[in-house]
Amino acid sequence: MNERDAGFTAGPEYTPATTAEPTYVPPNPEPDENIRHSLFGEILDWMLAPLLLLWPMSIAITYLVAKSIANQPFDDALEDRVTVLGQQIRSVGGKAAGQLHPSGRDILRADDVDSVYYLLAGPDGELLDGDRDLPRPRMDAADEHARSGAVEFRNDSIHGTPIRVAYTYINLDPLHERSPQPPLEPPLALVQVAETLDKRAHLAGEIIKGVILPQFIILPVILALVWFALSRGLTPLAELQQRIRARPQDDLSPIDPRQVPEEISPLVGSFNDMLERLGESMAMQKRFIADAAHQMKTPLAGMRMQSELALRQLDPAEIHRSLEQLAKSSESATRLVNQLLALARAENQPQAGLAFAEIDLPVLARETVRDWVQASFAGEIDLGFEPPAADEGPVVIAGQPLMLRELLSNLIDNALRYTPAGGSVTVRVRRDGERALLEVEDTGPGIAPNERERVFERFYRILGSNTQGSGLGLAIVREIAQQHGAEIDIFNNPRTQSKRFPGSLFRLTFPPVLHEPDAAP
Repeated sequence: MNERDAGFTAGPEYTPATTAEPTYVPPNPEPDENIRHSLFGEILDWMLAPLLLLWPMSIAITYLVAKSIANQPFDDALEDRVTVLGQQIRSVGGKAAGQLHPSGRDILRADDVDSVYYLLAGPDGELLDGDRDLPRPRMDAADEHARSGAVEFRNDSIHGTPIRVAYTYINLDPLHERSPQPPLEPPLALVQVAETLDKRAHLAGEIIKGVILPQFIILPVILALVWFALSRGLTPLAELQQRIRARPQDDLSPIDPRQVPEEISPLVGSFNDMLERLGESMAMQKRFIADAAHQMKTPLAGMRMQSELALRQLDPAEIHRSLEQLAKSSESATRLVNQLLALARAENQPQAGLAFAEIDLPVLARETVRDWVQASFAGEIDLGFEPPAADEGPVVIAGQPLMLRELLSNLIDNALRYTPAGGSVTVRVRRDGERALLEVEDTGPGIAPNERERVFERFYRILGSNTQGSGLGLAIVREIAQQHGAEIDIFNNPRTQSKRFPGSLFRLTFPPVLHEPDAAP
């Protein structure tokens, strides 16, 4: 053990910090109210809800229009009556006079449905003829307009019964307009004709019936057509569903987007992307299982052979030698199984739902190095740790402590295996601006530039290395590094001058930790 880390000691007083494995917390289930169970029902609701809302509004508007249409012909008839009745008023001796003949009064009141009222009043409000109880107009803008000779209309009531009133004022002295100094208030006689609203209500009701009844017939037809149109429009979805259901279990070929409607083409494209990723994952798992089975054959076959050989031996020395080989084969098989489990766990880590935490990288590296001190003593290799310089400040990254320990352990194990006795392995942590660097440096035979990409492949081993191993360690390193967004590079050891043992330098560059802004108070 070298002294490159002045603060690192392997004495009994050193107690490494333990990092508890984070507990998996399953995601909260999506609330049921946010799940749309039926696209057909959703579209139907959005189409029928406005229709059912607009239908009462249509009835109300139709009723108002019907009343306006029904009022117009009866108002015209009232206007004619007022005009004719106004011709019966005349000025006699400076006083207003006017009275209908009984036959004329009978003709005016001749109505089989409504009650007709009329009133003739002089300039001073005196009753000339007609119904005394008929309300007289109030002084307003319309009344002023009626004083100019125009016929105006208003709604009123008599004896508690609603009526429609037409009225106007008759000028009894038409010569005053041509007088150089006309009087301020010319003599005006009031003429009013009113009737109840039964005929108007009946006509408005007939108009409404003529409009509403067809709507009652058309509305079910519209609903049936909407239902039919939606069913026909969603038929391609049902056909797509049937095609997917009819596929064999191992058919992961993409769906032809030309056979689906344009609106769901993006959905089909996303589904095809998922099928492609699933196919790649399944192919990778098949290759992994095949490679693992192939790799497990060697240590298992060796263990079986050594056990059979030990059973046939009678010499205790030969039996002991066979048991030693059996122990080595067992150790190799155990290491292979552990690395397979570690690789499987590393590959499934993104689906585990575990969040990253801030990690003090020098502390984690120091504790991991300490775990390999005894192995370095056994191989007569100088294992050391170099912390960051004091002026660099803390080196913090975001990640999973257990996975990062596994990553660094595999790098150290790889370095110890390929470094000859008397060599050295150095683990170094430092900063490069905002990024954190983790380096593992050895004095072994090095890695040729054309081999540096392939050493990360599963079960790949450099020919002629004569070193025990399964070829999974660096594959685990790459998988964990990718999950942490780290870049991994391989260089020759810049601190060695040996041509035979140029050494290797594995450098992992971690991205800076992104802190969320503090919430406003």
